[in-house]
Amino acid sequence: MNREIKRMTERRDRTMTDEPGLETEAFDIGAVGAGPRDAKTAAPHRTTPVQFAREIRDELRQVAWPTRAEMVTYSLVVFFTLLLMIALIYVLNYAFGHGVVYMFQK
Repeated sequence: MNREIKRMTERRDRTMTDEPGLETEAFDIGAVGAGPRDAKTAAPHRTTPVQFAREIRDELRQVAWPTRAEMVTYSLVVFFTLLLMIALIYVLNYAFGHGVVYMFQK
C-alpha cells in the first residue's frame, strides 16, 4: 500500500469516526445561501506565517519527486524535442522566406 492510499484510508476512517453519518447525510440544496451570512463566515480565519510554512512543508512531503534517472530522462526528452522544434521552425522559415522572394521576383 503506498503513502497516498494509506493517507486517504486514514482520512476516511477519521471522518467516519469523528462525524458519523456525514457521508450518508442528505443535504438540503435549497438551504444553501438562503439565509443571511453570520459574522463567523464573513471574516475568514487567517493562518500565521509559521502555520503557512508548516503546511507548505507538509504538502511538499506528499509530492512524488522524480529520481535522478527519471530527471535525466525527462531532461533529454525535453532537450531533443526542443532541437526538433527549432529545426522545424528553421526549415519552415527558410522555405517560406525563399518562397516569398521567388513570388515577388516574377
